Amino acid sequence: LALRDHILSRDSRYASRILPYIGGDEVNSSPSLLPHRYVIFLSDIGEESELDHWPMLADIVRTKVKPGRDALGENPNNTPLKRRWWAYQAHRPELYQRIARCKQVLVNARVSSHLAFAFLPTSWIYSEMLNVFEIESFSGFCVVQSRVHETWARLLASSLEDRLRYGPSDCFETFPFIPDFRTNQALEQAGSVYYGLRSQLMMREDKGLTSIYNWFHDPDCEYPNVLRLRELHDEMDRNVLHSYGWTDIQSRCEFVPEFEDEGGEDENGRPRRKKYRYRWPDEIHDEVLTRLLELNRQRALEEGQLPTESPVFAG
Repeated sequence: LALRDHILSRDSRYASRILPYIGGDEVNSSPSLLPHRYVIFLSDIGEESELDHWPMLADIVRTKVKPGRDALGENPNNTPLKRRWWAYQAHRPELYQRIARCKQVLVNARVSSHLAFAFLPTSWIYSEMLNVFEIESFSGFCVVQSRVHETWARLLASSLEDRLRYGPSDCFETFPFIPDFRTNQALEQAGSVYYGLRSQLMMREDKGLTSIYNWFHDPDCEYPNVLRLRELHDEMDRNVLHSYGWTDIQSRCEFVPEFEDEGGEDENGRPRRKKYRYRWPDEIHDEVLTRLLELNRQRALEEGQLPTESPVFAG
């Protein structure tokens, strides 16, 4: 940060090339969802001669990045990395071009104890440990933060230790969204109220998303705002279910142990602390999942992706 301040004190135009950088850890742990790191951005520069316009940054990258790129082996994958040594290895220009027209984007950590989505500005640089979605409406947030989507995600996601590993191609692209969710005012209102209370709770208690959802799923936690957050989450779920037309499903939750064996051990042989999840009981969970699978199958048939009897997912 001191080096950044020094550079900007000498030439303020460098601010356009030193951008906030945020990853999954900040999204999960920061009450304000703010980054604490910055990154040099030169990836849109095509030729090395253009670096002369940014000499102070070029010197840093030439010292810290170029030696590692020069040491890469000779193979087709490394050739562009060695030629444009100042650019990110996994630059995503299409993503940043698409979201430039958005006011905000929805993100979640690729690996997390809880499935939690949040909005971030579009002018930051995102770590590869974040999933970034071109969704800027609270109606979209309402759908993916609901238990309807979580039921789907937990079926298709992989795991790391006891944490969820959310893969967009598995969990998001296959999900049968409500067709008009972006313009659904009931979803917009429910998502906005929930998001607002959650943000206030994070700031008031100085806790990040992981801590807030640890409380959310703790049967012993009876903080008034956590109780209210549970109520608003139930309200989001009801709105999402009704938007699918599934008004016959009565959304109700209970605290269900994550592990049946209270005296069990984790992967390292240590005693496992009993954890709960405030979720639908199995009969509601299974009914919602059955309907989502059938809806996914029907849409795949309509798009001509499946033979009539195939049970596999659309994607």
